[in-house]
Amino acid sequence: MGERGLISRILCPKFGGYLTFGTLESGVVSAPGQPTIKDLLNLYHFRQLGPDTKVFGIIGKPVGHSKSPILYNEAFKSAGFNGVYVHLLVDDIASFLQTYSSTDFAGFSCTIPHKEAAVKCCDEVDPVAKSIGAVNCIIRRPNDAKIFGCNTDYVGAISAIEDGLRGIFIQPGSPLANKLFVIIGAGGAGKALAYGAKEKGARVVIANRTYENLLKLVGADAITLADLNNFRPEDGMILANTTSIGMQPKVDETPISKHALSSYALVFDAVYTPKITRLLREAEESGAKIVTGLEMFIGQAFEQYERFTGLPAPKELFRKVMSKY
Repeated sequence: MGERGLISRILCPKFGGYLTFGTLESGVVSAPGQPTIKDLLNLYHFRQLGPDTKVFGIIGKPVGHSKSPILYNEAFKSAGFNGVYVHLLVDDIASFLQTYSSTDFAGFSCTIPHKEAAVKCCDEVDPVAKSIGAVNCIIRRPNDAKIFGCNTDYVGAISAIEDGLRGIFIQPGSPLANKLFVIIGAGGAGKALAYGAKEKGARVVIANRTYENLLKLVGADAITLADLNNFRPEDGMILANTTSIGMQPKVDETPISKHALSSYALVFDAVYTPKITRLLREAEESGAKIVTGLEMFIGQAFEQYERFTGLPAPKELFRKVMSKY
C-alpha cells in the first residue's frame, strides 16, 4: 500500500498478475497508492508489460517528485525498448539491492540521500565515481547479476554550468578555469560538482555543516553555512546549491540570503522541482545568470539512458519531454 507499494500495481503483468487496481481520478482512491488509469496506460505503458520487460527506477527518499519515469518511459517507448521505469521509495539502499537482486531489475538511478551509501553496495565502481565518493547510476549485469556503479551527475551539471558561463566569460578552454566555485552541500551531488569543477581548473569552496571528508577528497577550502551570507571575497564567482533546500513542498526556502547573491556571476540549483526555485529567482533579480537543475537532470540522463539500454540517447526527445516542466 502507499508509495512503497506502487510498483506492485504497475509491475503485476510482468510477474503474472491477473489484474491491477487503478483509479479514474487522481486522489480518489479505494486504497493508498493506487495509480490513475491514465498513468498506467500512458506513462507506464501497462498493456505492453510482460515477463521479458526489464525494470528500471529511481531510488531515493523522497522520490515521488522525480520526473525520471516520464522521461525514460517515453524514451523507451520511442525506441521500442522493452523496459519500464518506476519510482522506488527506499529507506536502506543495501537492503533494497539485496531484496531486488533479480536481473529483472536491470538498472537504477540513485538520488538523495543514497548516493554515497551506494558506493559500498556495488560490486564494481567506476574510478571517477570512486574518486567522487558517490554513485548516481547502478547497472546490474545480465550475465552474473553483479552491480556496477558510476556517476553521471558531474558531467550533466558541469556541462550545463559551462554553457551558461560561455555567454559571460570569453577565454580559451573551460570558462570555469581559475574561477571561484562555491558549492552548498557536501553530499553526493556536492562531491560530484566539486570533482568536476576541480577537473576544469576552478578553485572550490564548500559550504556545509560538516565538510572534512570532502576537503580531503577534492582539496577544497571550506566555510560554514552560517558564514556563507558574508562570504564575498571577489566578483564573478559561481554558486551551486546541491542540497534539497527549495524542493517542493518547501519552495519558500533558500540556502543563502538575497543580499549575498550580488557577487555571483552565475547561480546553479540542483533542485528542479520547481524549475525556478526561490534561490534562482532571487539570483536573477540580483543580476546573476541562472542555470536550472532541469538542465543538469537532462544532461546526466543522457549517459544513464545509454548505460541502461545500450542505445544512443534521444537527446532531442529528452529536451522536448522536459520542456513541458
